[in-house]
Parts: sequence; C-alpha cells; structure tokens
Amino acid sequence: MVSCTRRIEWDAMHRIPRHESKCRAYHGHRYAAEITCHTEELDDRGRVIDFGVVKELVGGWVDREWDHTAILMRGDPEPAIQAIAEANERLGRPVYWLDAPPSAENIVAELARVANELLEGTGVEVVEIRLWETPNGSATWRKES
Repeated sequence: MVSCTRRIEWDAMHRIPRHESKCRAYHGHRYAAEITCHTEELDDRGRVIDFGVVKELVGGWVDREWDHTAILMRGDPEPAIQAIAEANERLGRPVYWLDAPPSAENIVAELARVANELLEGTGVEVVEIRLWETPNGSATWRKES
C-alpha cells in the first residue's frame, strides 16, 4: 500500500466537561492533524493525491470551522457556554458543536468523518488521522479493515 500524509494545523479552545483535572476549564491548543490517504494506483504524476488538494479541501474546512474558535460539547452544563457562543458568533467565529465531549479522541473522529466526506470523489480514501493536541499527546483514528 502506498499512502501520503498532509499535516494541517490550527488554534482552538475547548473544555472537557466532568474532567478530573484542569482540562475542565476553558483552554486552548495548537492542534495539528496528520491526514493519511491511500489509493490503489498512483496518478500519472506518481502521486496518491496532490498535497494541495488535501490542504484546500480538508484544510479549508478546518480553517472555516475550527481555527480560532471554540470546539464545545452541545449540552455542556457550564453557564458561560452560551456567552462564549454568542460572543464568537458576534465576532465572526461561531462555536463548533460536538455531540460528545471535545476530547482529542472525539475531535479526531469528527475530523475523520468530515475528511472522508470532503475527499469523496478524489480517488483516495482516508486511512488514518493522527491529531496532536499537545506536543506530547495525540489521538489516532484508523479506518477499520
């Protein structure tokens, strides 16, 4: 199998409701995602996919939806959530709502869902995404065999 990987980075804040430690408070990260794509046959230029296509499609979505905003859980009981959502909306960076706590594991699963939709029709499939939440901590999504 031949694959290629494109790295995409962005800044966002989140909080993990019910977290045992300091991650229950609002805080930000410099996220980085390594998106690995696979194809059965290389194109006539010897590529799985042009890295720029992944940057444009997936990176463009990340830029619009996740960069410089908050990734929060729908139904989070924290009273300030509504104020943050309203402020971000007013400032042009609406909150991105997940149906689960915005842990690295849930964020990488959401990115995999979106990336697969965005790259549909390009002739490649996303086979792995590694999401770095900090330089020392990451979560990985892999396509099931």
